[in-house]
Amino acid sequence: MTSFQVGDVTITRIIEMESPTRADFLFADATPQGVLEHDWLRPHFAFSDGKLNVCIQALVLESCGKRIVVDTCVGNDKIRRNPQWNQLQGSFLSDMDAAGFPVNSIDTVVCTHLHVDHVGWNTRWTDEGWVPTFTRARYLFGRTEWKHWSNVPATDDGDVVLDSVQPVVDAGLVDLVESDHRLTDEIQLEPTPGHTPGHVSVRIRSRGEEAVITGDLIHHPVQCAEVEWASRFDVDPDHARRTRKAFLTRCAEEGTRVFGTHFATPTAGRVVVHGNAFRFEAEVESPDPKTR
Repeated sequence: MTSFQVGDVTITRIIEMESPTRADFLFADATPQGVLEHDWLRPHFAFSDGKLNVCIQALVLESCGKRIVVDTCVGNDKIRRNPQWNQLQGSFLSDMDAAGFPVNSIDTVVCTHLHVDHVGWNTRWTDEGWVPTFTRARYLFGRTEWKHWSNVPATDDGDVVLDSVQPVVDAGLVDLVESDHRLTDEIQLEPTPGHTPGHVSVRIRSRGEEAVITGDLIHHPVQCAEVEWASRFDVDPDHARRTRKAFLTRCAEEGTRVFGTHFATPTAGRVVVHGNAFRFEAEVESPDPKTR
């Protein structure tokens, strides 16, 4: 567990998995050689063989007396095409509990979008079938996002909506919100479409400090340098490129602290101009809990 402070907001990482991933699994245009051209990616975000280090994690925000989980990873027991994700038996919930976040203490769950690795722990398997994990929480789904995915048929990953989304809808725990919805005085969603139609990021402003949780508007720091590399999982790659370019430009100009949802340890850092593109300067020494 690692915690960060942004003003009065605490951000805690709950990691489900962190592992080497072939660059071309994520990006059609990527090669190991292309990754190795960017030596600043090592040692945190890439390996000497050109594979990428990728993390699946939830970020728990504490703000204005609320506990907010941003994205809920892959989840256990679910039939998935990716062998690393298929019918997981991980320790995510016990890790949350050990970090001081038992499921009944969570007030809000935010899904930046409704892809398989961002909704998994919305539900868990019991004798009654798939049931909501965070029974005291309100689950926030973007209205545009829900409209899109509620009309998409099951894929080779199984019926993600059926096992990880519909049960919380049926339980009456979902609020459909606009893409600029404000969660607290310090936390607000902001639209970052392209990866999916209703994709959002999470903007944090507190005591003069500012940060953003990316969701999948950028999957890996290599896209700072290779801005044109589109994710294989982008619904609208061209729109995603435009969103990503605007995001990187703004972050570099404003010095905004960035928490990449899939960025491996140490996750947090800042975007800086590097040649004709950008690079990601990681916070190499992760802050101690409750400190900056």
